[in-house]
Amino acid sequence: MEDEKKTFKKKDMPIRRLHDNDEEMDQSEMGGEFADLFQDSLRQPQSGEVVKGVVVQIEQDVVLVDVGYKSEGCIRIGEFLDESGDLTVKVGDEVNVYFERGENIRGHMVLSKKKADSQVAWETIAAAGEGGIIEGKITGKVKGGMTVDVGVEAFLPASQVDLRPGGNMDRFVGQTFQFQILKMNRKRGNLVLSRRVLLEAERDKARTETLATLKEGDIVSGQVKNIAEYGAFVDLGGVDGLLHVTDMSWGRLGHPSEMVKVGDTLKVMVLKFDREKGKISLGLKQTVPDPWLNVNDRYHEGERVSGKVVSLTDYGAFISLEDGIEGLVHVSEMSWTRRVRHPSEILKTGEDVEAVILGVDPGNRRISLGLKQTEVNPWTVIGDRYPVGTKIEGQIKNITDFGVFIGIEDGIDGLVHVSDISWTRRVKHPGEMFSKGQTVQAVVLNIDVENERLSLGIKQLAADPWEEIPRKYRPGSRVNGRVTSVTDFGVFLEIEEGIEGLVHVSELSQEKVASPKDFANVGDELEAVVLSVDVVDKKIALSIKSLQTAIDKAEFASYMGSTGEATSSFGDLLKEKLSKKNEE
Repeated sequence: MEDEKKTFKKKDMPIRRLHDNDEEMDQSEMGGEFADLFQDSLRQPQSGEVVKGVVVQIEQDVVLVDVGYKSEGCIRIGEFLDESGDLTVKVGDEVNVYFERGENIRGHMVLSKKKADSQVAWETIAAAGEGGIIEGKITGKVKGGMTVDVGVEAFLPASQVDLRPGGNMDRFVGQTFQFQILKMNRKRGNLVLSRRVLLEAERDKARTETLATLKEGDIVSGQVKNIAEYGAFVDLGGVDGLLHVTDMSWGRLGHPSEMVKVGDTLKVMVLKFDREKGKISLGLKQTVPDPWLNVNDRYHEGERVSGKVVSLTDYGAFISLEDGIEGLVHVSEMSWTRRVRHPSEILKTGEDVEAVILGVDPGNRRISLGLKQTEVNPWTVIGDRYPVGTKIEGQIKNITDFGVFIGIEDGIDGLVHVSDISWTRRVKHPGEMFSKGQTVQAVVLNIDVENERLSLGIKQLAADPWEEIPRKYRPGSRVNGRVTSVTDFGVFLEIEEGIEGLVHVSELSQEKVASPKDFANVGDELEAVVLSVDVVDKKIALSIKSLQTAIDKAEFASYMGSTGEATSSFGDLLKEKLSKKNEE
C-alpha cells in the first residue's frame, strides 16, 4: 500500500449559475429542490442495516467508505485482507457494508464489511433453504469434519466430504465445490452441509446412463478407484468394473500396482457384463494386439536377444523381451560350470542381459532362453587344454564315499574314483587319506564332454606294482607275511606294502581247521607258498599246507641227492597238487 493516503473526491453539489441571458428560475421550484437535498443529508442508516458504499480512502489501520452520509464510515482494514494478507479492495470500489453505530470519536460512522457479507450470505442461504444447493470453499479441518466458507463459516461432516469417507482429507482444503444444505439455524449461526449427497446423485445418474448403453466388446474410458491384490476397480461413470491382474498385460505381472495406480485414466474393453447383477469384467491388454500371435516372425531359435530381468524364481529368471513377451532362463542354463542353486547368484531384478533363444512355443506362450550359451562352453575345449594323460594339480573341493573332487579351473572339477586312489591299498573311504582343501596331483584319465565329466587318477602317477608281481612271486616260491585280516574263508597276508595274498581255509594246514580264527590272529607273522597270481583281479593265492609238503620234499630231495638223482621235482609235485585240486 502506498504511504501517501488515497482519497476519493465527492462530486460537487450541482449548482445552477444565473447569467444575464438566463431566464429567471421559479423561486418555488428552487425551494423544493433544496429541501429534498437537506432531508437527504440528514438521512442516516439504521443500526443493523446493510447499505452500499464506495471506498474513498485507505489508511494504515482502517478503510474509509462513503455511504452518502455527511461523514464517511470506517472499517478495520483486517476485514479487507485475504488469507495471504493482501488487500482485496482499492479506492473507488463499491462494497456492501453493515451499519453498526453512529460517529465515533474520530467523527466516522462505525461500519463492518464482514457482518455485511454474513448478512447477505444468510439471506442467500435462507432463500435456498434446507435441501438447497450453495457454493463454498473448504478452508480447513476441524474435529469431526471440515470448515467451508459460504459467506459464513459452515460445517462439513467427515462422512459428507466424499463418496467414500476417510482417507486424506487435506487434499480438499482450498477447493471450491457445490454443497447441499442439510441443516441451518441463523439465530445460532449453525450451518451443516453435504457434498456426498450431490456426488451420490451424480453417480446414480451416471450409473443409469452407463448401464443403459454399456455392452460387451465396448472400449470405454474409466478412472482407477482402488487397487487390490487380484486387480483394480475402474469407475466407468457411476458404476465400477473389475480389471483383473491377468487382463492387464499380455506379459506376467506380480501385482496390479506394477501396471496402474489410483487416479489413472484407462481405456479398457468390456469383457463381460452381467446387467442383472451389475457386474462388469474389464480388460486392458485386449485393447492392443496379442504380441504372441506373430511371435515366430520376430524370434528364432539360436538368435541372441536382449532383455530386462523382471522376476526371479527358484527355478529360473524371467526376461522381458518386449511388452507382453517374456522368456525363461532355467537355472540349469545359466552357467556351463557353476552349480547355480538360485538365479540370484547370477542375476538381479532390473538387470539388462543378453541371452540365446533355445526354443519358441507360441501355443503355450513360452520362450526358452539360455544365458550360458552366450559364452563358449569350456567343456568343448577342455580336451585341448588337458589331454588324457596330462598331470594336473589342484585343491580337493569335496570328498564323498565314492571319491574326491579336485578343482581343475573355475567351475570345472575332476573326480578321482576311490578305485583310482591306490594300486595296492584297500581304501574304504577317501577321507582316510585326504582332507578338503588339500592340494594334490592327479592324471587325466578321461573327458566326457557330453555329460560334462572329467575322470582323474592318483594311483596312475606311479607304475602299477602288479606288473612286477608275477615275476617277483612265481608259483612255488616261499614268502613271509603279516596277518592283516582273518575271515571265515581264510587269512590275508601282507607280503609287501599294499600287496596281500589269501591263504584259503583249505590251505591253512594238512589237518582240518574248523575256523581260521583258531589258526591265526591279526599281526601274526606267517610263511606260505605261492600257489598262483591273478594280475587281472589282482589276487595272490597262498598255501601254508603246501609249505610243509615243500619242506618235506626239499628234505627228501636233499637226502636223495646224496644217494642218487631225485625222480621228480617240487614243481612237478605242485602241479600235480593243483591238478587234483581243480578236479575236486
